[in-house]
Amino acid sequence: MEAETSWTNYPYSYITYVPEAESYSEQSDDEAKVETFSMDSHLPDDLLERILSFLPIASIFRASTVCKRWNEIVSSRRFLWNFSNNSVSQRPWYFMFTSTDDPSGYAYDPIIRKWYSFNLPCIETSNWFVASSRGLVCFMDNDCRNKIYISNPITKQWRRLIEPPGHKSTDYTAMSTSVNRTNRSYSVSIVKSKQVPGNFFQWDLSIHLYSSETMTWTTSVTDVLTGWRGGNDSVICDDVLYFLIYSTGGSDHRHGLIALNLSSMGSSSSNGILMRSFIPMPCSLTCGRLMNLRERLVIVGGIGKHDRPEIIKGIGIWVLRGKEWVEMARMPQRFFQGFGEFDDVFASSGTDDLVYIQSYGSPALLTFDMNLKYWKWSQKCPVTKRFPLQLFTGFCFEPRLEIAP
Repeated sequence: MEAETSWTNYPYSYITYVPEAESYSEQSDDEAKVETFSMDSHLPDDLLERILSFLPIASIFRASTVCKRWNEIVSSRRFLWNFSNNSVSQRPWYFMFTSTDDPSGYAYDPIIRKWYSFNLPCIETSNWFVASSRGLVCFMDNDCRNKIYISNPITKQWRRLIEPPGHKSTDYTAMSTSVNRTNRSYSVSIVKSKQVPGNFFQWDLSIHLYSSETMTWTTSVTDVLTGWRGGNDSVICDDVLYFLIYSTGGSDHRHGLIALNLSSMGSSSSNGILMRSFIPMPCSLTCGRLMNLRERLVIVGGIGKHDRPEIIKGIGIWVLRGKEWVEMARMPQRFFQGFGEFDDVFASSGTDDLVYIQSYGSPALLTFDMNLKYWKWSQKCPVTKRFPLQLFTGFCFEPRLEIAP
């Protein structure tokens, strides 16, 4: 199957042609007359419920307005549970901000290849920190970094978390969240990094964890990194917290990865404890984006040129197995060039088996299916570039009805 390669030539609207059905009025008098009836009225509730569970999530809201019976079915707890476990009809959406001043934007549904005008709860500007897991999205402000909300962007339910401990002002902060599939509890992690006064090579780093079960924060690790600092990328995968660190000099690696097992980690304060779990990058990267795909740690990274590693020449996707990186794919050059302009840093996020990649310089959105190993442009986004320095960004999340913060 040949992949789409030209985003600019992609049709603006998704149109499905349905051949015109033959009318009953055109039947001859000799043909038996058939009494019309509503098919769903003859279906038992459990069968109709099963059929409706295969609808795309946007169609569920329309289905609830059809009649009282359908509304009762799609609003029932049993339907929400069956719908959430029907992985056939749902795939992660991608939200793209329309500007840097407000949080409005469009959400992309890859099943029916359609963009929806979409408003997010809680978030005030597009530069807030964002993390998502199994239908919940966590937002944190980028100024004081003490406003933290957890929400379901589909149902618009939300909750504000208490202020995390640690430094009130930090140089770098990484946030991640994880939802427990069994009991629907969730956790949030904040990795704070602050330069030691007067010493560029040493950075204080602390890790804070929030539990929805206790509704409290705990400070799990405090450490001092030498030659490394924290950044803005982290993810929780199979109860392990991963976050990127960046060299401040004296290392052959520009980036590194720290892995901490949350289930066996107590509170600790010791110099050098974090570097014991250091994992080098698969190659010289201009930037790296971490994501949890079915409890597998995946990194999407910009591959730097051999002689000038800060200049991007392509994009690769790797999966961590043990402490070794396994390359899954490299973006073909025709797609890389299809973005038009591509900086050494870019936006990328994913969940389930779908990866989204977006250039900060354009609203073009590319998807990669990890199972099919298939690259494909999204439907053209309604967002347009209004001035040369306009930046575009976004994040992906799972559309779910049953999960609540």
